[in-house]
Amino acid sequence: MNRRKLSTPISCGTLIIILFLMPLFITGQYTFHILIMVGINIVLACSLRLIATTGQFSLCHGGMTSVGAYTSALLVTKLGLSSWVALPLAGLMAMSIALIVAYPFTRLKGIYFAMVTVFLGEVISLTAEQWRSLTGGVAGIIDIPHPNPVIIFGLLIADFSSKVDFYYFILILVLVTLLILYAIESSPIGMSFLSIKQEEYLAESVGINSTKFKVIAFSTGAFFAGIAGAFYSHFVTAITADTFGFFLSIYVAIYMIVGGTSMFYGPILGAIVLTAVPELARGLKEFVPFVFAGVLMIIIFFLPEGLVGLPRLLIKIRKDRYSNA
Repeated sequence: MNRRKLSTPISCGTLIIILFLMPLFITGQYTFHILIMVGINIVLACSLRLIATTGQFSLCHGGMTSVGAYTSALLVTKLGLSSWVALPLAGLMAMSIALIVAYPFTRLKGIYFAMVTVFLGEVISLTAEQWRSLTGGVAGIIDIPHPNPVIIFGLLIADFSSKVDFYYFILILVLVTLLILYAIESSPIGMSFLSIKQEEYLAESVGINSTKFKVIAFSTGAFFAGIAGAFYSHFVTAITADTFGFFLSIYVAIYMIVGGTSMFYGPILGAIVLTAVPELARGLKEFVPFVFAGVLMIIIFFLPEGLVGLPRLLIKIRKDRYSNA
């Protein structure tokens, strides 16, 4: 047991070192683009899982990502704020909207909660399309500047003229996000989340305010979705409302489900695999929704726990093989 506890941080530390050294061995700009998109999807999938730990299934993560993207883009292009100021403000804006709707929404359960979150996401998307004077309407916002250069002690650390700088940015953002989410899940707050998911009425009977904790989970997940959206807007330098439509919410949910919600690293696996698979078949881009649907069906039928359950399944198959031999 002690060895297992010791090996986990060592393995994580080794992996982090490898990720930071990766630009020394990879030179392709397209590869870095894929890695950056993987990072964005990891933040989205893991923040959605935080909401799911309370038993809520949200389908408005795309809308919250949109709020973050538009907020950061407008703060920089219209008000001239630094991107480093706009980034956290974008997350706070998404969090604020989540807080406004969270109390009535989180009192609903199951499919009813999922339905109202779909409605919220569509309202956000339609607002972005129709508020032309602010958001540019269907044309969106273009010429969004890259993040401001990072200068420490007079030395230029990153000017974001290359995708390597964005790679390091998203890598740090992912690590900080995962650290915060893991800390929340390991805290008494996280234990309250899980107790509400397992048996809400029993949790309330011992003094846990389920509505309050659901609001915390929903708004915190929205905060990180807004952060991811803000990063995306400065990375691609142009955004439109349909970029963050209903399909994005569905994709993020699929990342989470395919990876598995029972383990913290499940959505990470799902985001990596399902971001990489479409890129391996770039000639079939128009069939990506069908590929996602097929993968989801396979996971549901053969791996109900998601990809995190694959090692257990392989061990079981191996044991059955030896027992029948």
